[in-house]
Amino acid sequence: MSETDGEATAGETTGGKRGKLRQVAVIGAGRCEVGLEPWLLAEEVGGRLAQAGVAVVCGGLGGIMEAACRGAAGAGGTAIGIVPGGSVAEANPYCTHVVATGIGYARNLAVVSSGDVVIAVTGEWGTLSEIGYARAIGRTVVTLQSWSLVGREEMEGAPGLVPVDDAEGAVAAALEALA
Repeated sequence: MSETDGEATAGETTGGKRGKLRQVAVIGAGRCEVGLEPWLLAEEVGGRLAQAGVAVVCGGLGGIMEAACRGAAGAGGTAIGIVPGGSVAEANPYCTHVVATGIGYARNLAVVSSGDVVIAVTGEWGTLSEIGYARAIGRTVVTLQSWSLVGREEMEGAPGLVPVDDAEGAVAAALEALA
């Protein structure tokens, strides 16, 4: 982190040492039209993460994934797409780096494992699987217009899920979890 402004810059970790970028996975519905509220929220999340010096990791396809990448790339940040197929050509045009897995939906585990924190914006069944994987490996999941879960016994209250109301709150919660 810069001593003058307290903000992380590209290539800095939370401790201020040069090294790997901090990474946050952004997950959500693959079907989301440009300009709709969920798209705009994801795009803002991606942009705010990039401005905070954090790389965005996602599934690399369309919808929420594309919106988050567009926001990150538009803010001069890093957007890593982990695509399900065997070709980097599958990725949306805003990914700055692409990993072609060739493993289909199993790549959902790679997506959430690659983020130190996960932000879920809306979501469908694939997003729900990613939330489950993320919690199973101990990642905090910030939820923005996404799944709300009810559990029993030690799962009561859905521990590790942090619901928020807007993109600014999502990024603030993710950055707090990174600290």
